Amino acid sequence: MIKDIIFDLGGVLIDWNPDYVFDKLFEGRPHDKQYFYEHICTSDWNEEQDAGRPLQEATELLVQRHPEWKEPIEAFYGRWEEMLGGPIQPTVELFRRLKESERYQLYALTNWSSETFPVALERYDFLHWFHGRVVSGEEKMRKPAPAFYQLILDRFDLDPATTLFIDDNKRNVDAAAAMGIQCIWFRSPEQLEQELRNHNLLRV
Repeated sequence: MIKDIIFDLGGVLIDWNPDYVFDKLFEGRPHDKQYFYEHICTSDWNEEQDAGRPLQEATELLVQRHPEWKEPIEAFYGRWEEMLGGPIQPTVELFRRLKESERYQLYALTNWSSETFPVALERYDFLHWFHGRVVSGEEKMRKPAPAFYQLILDRFDLDPATTLFIDDNKRNVDAAAAMGIQCIWFRSPEQLEQELRNHNLLRV
């Protein structure tokens, strides 16, 4: 029986997408944008900020390494708020229904820079509905490190066998499952709703 549910945030409850900035900066140059993502401001680089590296340090590091890309590199965090597309409303509605059922304790486990997370906290009221939140940038560790999952389990006294984790990143889901946590790999709000129903976690 599931007693506790842990949500990822970006891609599940919040629409965050760098394309909202870089489609404009690289308008008509899709190959340059792809190169930028794959070789300049990469996912690995971004995740170091999620794990606590200061944004200014990260930006200066890349500008020194790739001065010809200075403008888009500086735009990554300089225009970061433009990457927030808003709440993924159908998932927020599922979250609300789970909360109002009062059957579960609800938590957030997110890879997010401690410097940008306050923006989301101010912008999205539903982030205050959780019984607890664990933010990678504040803890200096991130998914999929086993220690990060263990941190939320220990902090809130959660039993992996009765805890459900929802994330849109298969890598993160696999890491949680390896620790005995029940998981749903999120692909869409509709798919999430169906899986919650299949597990008798969501009532009509």
